[in-house]
Amino acid sequence: MPTTTTPQDPQDPQPPAINFILSFLLVGLAWGLTTPFIRRAARDHRPPAHPLLESPAVRQSRVRKRVYKAFFAVVDLLRNPRYAVPLVLNLTGSVWFFLLIGKAELSLTVPIVNTLAFLFTVVGEWWVEGKVISRDTMIGMLLSVGGIALCVQSKNVA
Repeated sequence: MPTTTTPQDPQDPQPPAINFILSFLLVGLAWGLTTPFIRRAARDHRPPAHPLLESPAVRQSRVRKRVYKAFFAVVDLLRNPRYAVPLVLNLTGSVWFFLLIGKAELSLTVPIVNTLAFLFTVVGEWWVEGKVISRDTMIGMLLSVGGIALCVQSKNVA
């Protein structure tokens, strides 16, 4: 009969808690702090003209025109370092998250990482766009952190 290992098995010891905390912070940073930069780059993006889009073969076909426009839009954004660098960091956070959910408690990982992403997005909007953090947003941030604390505390009691 095949044996499976669980996180409690001596063969597969759990990493120290600090590893999880740093991992949660890194994923939250990668997802949350990069989002305002991606948004600003996409909003400020002015794509160059593409003569191929004006060719008769493309203009006569709606499907061909949409495919080429979508292709050039993606290529133009990825060539823009103001968009591409934060996007790569954001996607790297997704890879870290995938690796993290293999080791950490899923019912804690998802809410913690998503809450941190929200918090870092608010901070990123303040930093990138100069948005004022309203009292209601601050209360929401504090309630989110309180909710995460309750989730963590409930896992420690059980």
